[in-house]
Amino acid sequence: MENEFVPGAKVGEMAPGDLKLVEARGQMVALANVDGQHYAFGDTCTHMECSLSDGNLEGDVVECPCHGSQFNVRTGAVEDGPAQQPVPVYAVRIQGQDILIGPKKAGPA
Repeated sequence: MENEFVPGAKVGEMAPGDLKLVEARGQMVALANVDGQHYAFGDTCTHMECSLSDGNLEGDVVECPCHGSQFNVRTGAVEDGPAQQPVPVYAVRIQGQDILIGPKKAGPA
């Protein structure tokens, strides 16, 4: 069901500042550890479809490795182009040592 949370990774697999590519419900999702808080967002850059999990994480902003678009991992909002459209973000829960990925959240306005 789309409202269920599904396993994404283990907490111990991700140090602060790490990005990890996982599959959740048939979607490629990037996980980010920002100072011990975990966030999940669509792995595909909205500019040229590069993998954001291959990019750099600085604070709560991920930079696409292809053309430098920057997205806020908390909200999915574009922080800097050339991308024009936000990436989807997903609810995250920690249960024991599991990082669980939930449904998409509403996007930025």
